Amino acid sequence: MAESAEKNDKHSYLSLTHENDLLAGSGDKFYTSGIQATYFNIDSKPPSIVRKLVDDWGGFDISSATLTSFTLGQKIFTPSNIRISTPQPNERPWAGWLYGTIGLANVYDHHADQFGLTLGMVGPASLVEQSQKFIHKHLSDSPEPQGWNNQIHTEPGLILSWDRRWPVWVNAEWQGYRVLFEPNISLAAGNIYTYGGAGITMTFGPDQGAVQDTPPRLTPSLPGTGYFDVTDRGWNWYMFTGLNTRLVARDIFLDGNTFRDSAHIDKKNVVADANAGLALTLGNTRIAYTLVYRTKEFEGQDDPSIFGSISLTQRF
Repeated sequence: MAESAEKNDKHSYLSLTHENDLLAGSGDKFYTSGIQATYFNIDSKPPSIVRKLVDDWGGFDISSATLTSFTLGQKIFTPSNIRISTPQPNERPWAGWLYGTIGLANVYDHHADQFGLTLGMVGPASLVEQSQKFIHKHLSDSPEPQGWNNQIHTEPGLILSWDRRWPVWVNAEWQGYRVLFEPNISLAAGNIYTYGGAGITMTFGPDQGAVQDTPPRLTPSLPGTGYFDVTDRGWNWYMFTGLNTRLVARDIFLDGNTFRDSAHIDKKNVVADANAGLALTLGNTRIAYTLVYRTKEFEGQDDPSIFGSISLTQRF
């Protein structure tokens, strides 16, 4: 990636991502909204505290080619009926997550690794009640949510995450187009999420010798940095689809708070995502849309979750 960025003389990337059930034609329920901003510069170095943590862990090699990213985001979870003000013990709890992540990425000859340190807050300190009420009042015609007094309690959160991908597992050319199959595995540990996952992504698009990494998403999701090359003709596109399955040991947004009693519901320990999307690059700008189908996450859930993700990435 660093060599490609040097050739195009654009080293910084800023990605804005918005995920929402309304982007897939669904109503306000379950994982209803997420926003995220990610910045990275090819030449940036990881903070010393992250370098020490990774060195002590020994599962990630930091080098001069390591890419460092910085992310801020917020996620909102609600029951299926947001007009009810009383507790709903058989529904997904009201919950929110405000977080920041420092991420590292390395590309090797046959695989790519990502490491993430995420810190944040759940509960009222996540400010999701204010966010959702503002959006529903000023930016949409959705009803005002009534049940935020029942959300899980304030608690600091930590996630350590690691992903490995094999981008050249299958790399085939066909009449000027390229097809890639990319397996991946992932691990996450912390009081917010603890899971292990595996999946595969397929991409299809014109073969222009350009790197097109998967658009960034809010975790848990298929891994991706949002990196892309600018082609000689100035524009590019590609389609992608993927499957991912997670074995979930901990999900605070379903299990409730770690050290005190709060709203909770029995979760399902196996959750799968199916993704399909399209990315379009125009000069130094890329826009991507992803449709996500997520299987049921808790006992008694009537329907799976379907939501859309839009990301806008700018090179500068």
